[in-house]
Amino acid sequence: MITLTEAAVKRVRILQAQRQTNAPLRIGVKSGGCSGLSYTMDFVEELQPLEREYDCNGVKIVINDLYRPHLEGLELDYAEDLMGGGFRFYNPNATRSCSCGTSFATSKDMGKPVACS
Repeated sequence: MITLTEAAVKRVRILQAQRQTNAPLRIGVKSGGCSGLSYTMDFVEELQPLEREYDCNGVKIVINDLYRPHLEGLELDYAEDLMGGGFRFYNPNATRSCSCGTSFATSKDMGKPVACS
């Protein structure tokens, strides 16, 4: 399903410690961005309808079944560079992405793409 690199696992655990929670990480998709879809991430205390919890390299994540086609095979990484740190999404389902790197589209697109400006 989804894999987290060692760097992503470490960063998620740091964020959980900072927030003093063991809540699983919800990874989702929403309409928006230049290419039509954007990733969402947050910690969740309670599962919503259609959500399932998975173990990814020792980190609990929550995925809504509606987003599985967009997220199947996703690799989540974390990297730091001169501009700061951030999560990196490597999605084999992405058919295109915006040059800004914050949005993507798949063949199972949830929304209409918006032109980049």
